[in-house]
Amino acid sequence: MTDKKDVLDRGPFFHGTKAELNIGDLLEPQYLSNYQDKKSNHIYFTATLEAAKWGAELAKSDAKERIYLVEPLGEFENDPNVTDKRFPGNPTRSYRSTSPLKIVAELGSWERHSDEQIHQMLASIEKLRKEGKAIILD
Repeated sequence: MTDKKDVLDRGPFFHGTKAELNIGDLLEPQYLSNYQDKKSNHIYFTATLEAAKWGAELAKSDAKERIYLVEPLGEFENDPNVTDKRFPGNPTRSYRSTSPLKIVAELGSWERHSDEQIHQMLASIEKLRKEGKAIILD
């Protein structure tokens, strides 16, 4: 993990999901991933609203999409699934941690991507899965 002194991003941090949570709740690793059929060793979050929107919109569930403001309670690192693998330099400001994230607020309103954009993203992810390229380093 990256030492906190080496992490330049101070937030605020967001987590997009379809889970209904309360202020003070903890998001923790070791729950079923939204993007693969296994438990995740990390909890993922971002410092950009754009990436959080995708997290909420692509999460597996028919529940309401939500974006929470979160506080990392431990060390965190750049998410290797996007940083330098897909977006050199981490412009999505995407991170992961093995420590919990504390819910500090819920974003009351935000503009979601169009249904067409979401459909295109889901089709791209499905194509990667079929090609065996939808590998998440966890």
